[in-house]
Amino acid sequence: MYQAVIKAIDAANAVDPNRVQQDDQEFAKESLYAMRMTDMLNRFNPQADELMHIAARGQHIERWRSPRSDFPMGKQGYYQWRTALYDFHAERVTALMKTAGYASEECERVYAAVAKKNIKRNPDSQLIEDIASLVFIEHYMLDFASSKPDYDEQKWLGIIRKTWQKMSNEAHEFVLTGNISLPEPLKPLITKALN
Repeated sequence: MYQAVIKAIDAANAVDPNRVQQDDQEFAKESLYAMRMTDMLNRFNPQADELMHIAARGQHIERWRSPRSDFPMGKQGYYQWRTALYDFHAERVTALMKTAGYASEECERVYAAVAKKNIKRNPDSQLIEDIASLVFIEHYMLDFASSKPDYDEQKWLGIIRKTWQKMSNEAHEFVLTGNISLPEPLKPLITKALN
């Protein structure tokens, strides 16, 4: 069952029309993201069970199918989009799980984690939030910074601090003990934000 769901997630993400380059190879954007989530989960919590591996792998499944442009601009529109995305991803992953034969309580557990229900109180949701934050810091923060040249230092300190607040103490420790590669140009800003 597990391998069937992972293969189905990978097949869904492989048709992402958005392509990215990594180490002279081209990947579907969400395929690369899913692999990075799995890699980070293995590094951060090697004992994670198969349901959390499914949740991590499918956290961004078919993200391109719900573009930001479908929602109003501004902060309220952003939050509407993000909330809709969480449910969209959770529904897609659990539909694949049901097809593979997982029990409803297993699907519900993954749904809650992917949809980020009760972060800080649900250890599964917190784990997926930690993995997503760690992947963002290691792989996406620098590109995000490059795409926002109008953001000043205060705005960046706020973004870094908000990301940090979403993470668990274990994830903080994971970063502070050098277990992820911080983007070199952002190291001084990250250090300042966390002090």
